[in-house]
Amino acid sequence: MSGGLFALLDDVAVLAKLAAASVDDIGAAAGRATAKAAGVVIDDTAVTPQYVHGIAAERELPIIKRIAKGSLRNKVLIILPVALLLSQFVPWLLTPILMLGATYLCFEGAEKVWGMIRGHKSHGTLVAGSGEAAEKAMVAGAVRTDFILSAEIMVIALNEVADQSFLPRLIILLVVAVVITIAVYGVVAAIVKMDDIGLSLTQRSSGFAQKIGRGLVAGMPKLLSALSVIGTVAMLWVGGHILLIGADELGWHAPYALVHHAEELVHHVAGVGGVLGWLVNTAASAVIGLIVGAIVVAIVHALPFGKKKDAHA
Repeated sequence: MSGGLFALLDDVAVLAKLAAASVDDIGAAAGRATAKAAGVVIDDTAVTPQYVHGIAAERELPIIKRIAKGSLRNKVLIILPVALLLSQFVPWLLTPILMLGATYLCFEGAEKVWGMIRGHKSHGTLVAGSGEAAEKAMVAGAVRTDFILSAEIMVIALNEVADQSFLPRLIILLVVAVVITIAVYGVVAAIVKMDDIGLSLTQRSSGFAQKIGRGLVAGMPKLLSALSVIGTVAMLWVGGHILLIGADELGWHAPYALVHHAEELVHHVAGVGGVLGWLVNTAASAVIGLIVGAIVVAIVHALPFGKKKDAHA
């Protein structure tokens, strides 16, 4: 009896060790997958603040919270199940679907560039006092844009853990979805409220704190304006990069080969070759995104609903 009991306890201990190892493996894999998607996470962080630039201060955090909830819903309820099912049964569909989303992202970026050229405010920016309907429309636009970036993040993470079995893969991607959403919108919330923090610091008795506060108050509007531009460029960059990689995977190798060749030409520059290679790839992706986006903008504005939109504007 005692021998059987000890054998049972030994089996339980072995199972506990295996479970602990599995948890460690899942945590490590989630960390690798999150790091792999870091580039798109940075783009997502740059894109989002433009949607709350210029709105009333008391509405900033509630709007960011609504966008964050929409982003998490996108990842957990739509992107994750669809990506897992497609990767399990029809993995070849992932690339065309991503490219379709990337085309929309290029359209969004090119339309913002066109709005800047014409001198109009971007449709994604809500001005103070615009009302609940305008706020809902702005949040919906932000969540749509986030959907494409989230899809890219989740597919990158999925590719990183493709060798895992179904259940660990599901757990890892859930962890990635939650961690990235919290990280992105936590940073966004900190950015857009930094001017309020600066205002609070200007009211302190310490001269040093007041200087920091005045610097924040003076600098944050410029930072938010810069992030608006960076966010637009990020849309074109990410969209163009997805199209570039997708076209290569689908058999049209010439564009990717040309960009890769340009990267190789600068990659051997001592000390800065890696950075120059990244800049070449980024610039080429952004140009591709702008060209594709401009074509889509021209087509959309030539259609009847596009003409009506222009007339209303």
